[in-house]
Amino acid sequence: MTLEIRNPATGELIDTVRRAGIEDVERAIEEGLVGRREMRNLPAHRRSEILRKASETIAARHEELSRLLCRENGKTIRQCRAEMTATQRLFLDFSEEAKRIHGETIPMDAVAGLEHMIAYTIRQPLGLIVGIIPFNYPAELFAHKVPGALAAGNAVIAKLPEQCPLTVFELGKILVEAGLPPRGLQLLTGYPHEMGDLLLTHPEVAMVSFTGGLHSARTIAKATAPHLKKTAYELGGVDVMLILEDANLAAAADAVVQGRLTNGAGQICCAVKRIMVAEPVYNEFLALLLKKVETIHMGDPLDDRTDLGPLISERAAERVHSEVLKCIEMGANCVAGGKRVGKNFYAPTVLTNVSNEMPCISDEVFGPVAPIEPFKSLSAAIEVANAAPYGLQASVFSENIHNALGVAHRLQVGGVVVNGAGSFRPGNVPFGGFKLSGIGRESIKDTILEMTQETAIVLNQRQTIQ
Repeated sequence: MTLEIRNPATGELIDTVRRAGIEDVERAIEEGLVGRREMRNLPAHRRSEILRKASETIAARHEELSRLLCRENGKTIRQCRAEMTATQRLFLDFSEEAKRIHGETIPMDAVAGLEHMIAYTIRQPLGLIVGIIPFNYPAELFAHKVPGALAAGNAVIAKLPEQCPLTVFELGKILVEAGLPPRGLQLLTGYPHEMGDLLLTHPEVAMVSFTGGLHSARTIAKATAPHLKKTAYELGGVDVMLILEDANLAAAADAVVQGRLTNGAGQICCAVKRIMVAEPVYNEFLALLLKKVETIHMGDPLDDRTDLGPLISERAAERVHSEVLKCIEMGANCVAGGKRVGKNFYAPTVLTNVSNEMPCISDEVFGPVAPIEPFKSLSAAIEVANAAPYGLQASVFSENIHNALGVAHRLQVGGVVVNGAGSFRPGNVPFGGFKLSGIGRESIKDTILEMTQETAIVLNQRQTIQ
């Protein structure tokens, strides 16, 4: 069986890939268990060299890979180039981190009677790790998980997004060409209901690292819980942007456009999803935003002039439109957009007169939809933001650093960006959420820690030095 990979902007058939079933999963695990031994025995300098060579190849093939990603994913070519740049940098950063997996020494003379002992710790790979990659940033999110796992000496089975796996397949080939033992990385494509749950329940799978939605995370948690597997979840959010009275309103409007309405067509877990504006500047901000929305160019993602490409599928566009219509039925005003264009495109949409019960506020709308609301009291606005069941990223706009940091320290989220969109994720900054936005953190340092385990070694020295 095969999967057809089609360009979401045009419907063009790009390629077909194998549609994995239970037997494919079983074979991947068998290969991964052999790869686990091979990777554990691969010294750090070799793991580092492999990732560095892969990074160099990604850089050399940057435009080719960017265009492939654009065709299969639908993000604009400029955004795909940015994603491939981030991917290449993550490979390089993890190649360097592979040589920095340190333990520590423990002063045993801190405990009376243990002065004759020496203790230290080492970090060891977990073994076989399953990484589940979403469609929205397939190359970059692959690079946030897989190179880190390999750098730590693990073998990996990666479940790729069925809508757009082609670029990641190329990354896998690049790793093998760079010297990675082939059994160190298995790539699978297919539908979860056809693949069974062995990736989650096999006793030799040490960890499952998942980026995606809450419903799938709960399914994974239920399947892995009886086996006490280590899990990491990077989920979604209803990421708030707070625009204070002393904010640079033009910069804030730009951040809504870039951080919600155009980047990835709004299909980003940490995209700006709730814009709360101080009441005295609300009308001015809304007018600025609507002017900028008028200039957004939606069209062919391969055209450098395009700002906004399609959603990943017709079903995704239908879902976003349904959620927008539901908000309007509940009393929201649609002041821009609110319509589908063709099968997969959705016009950049701005909603006002929104309330907490509406889908655009209560949950994650995965598309270019920006709900705007005024607030009278900043303290009350922060309380409202913190009452959300999610807590991934947030942003605050203010020209007064004291005001901005005062807000940032009170928000219950994994990250806050001051005077910028919350859709911000460099590899050297810990990324992850509070509450239903996930468990664990990913970064160059944190991913290595998550994907290794610590062993304490104690040496008992009985002899006395004269």
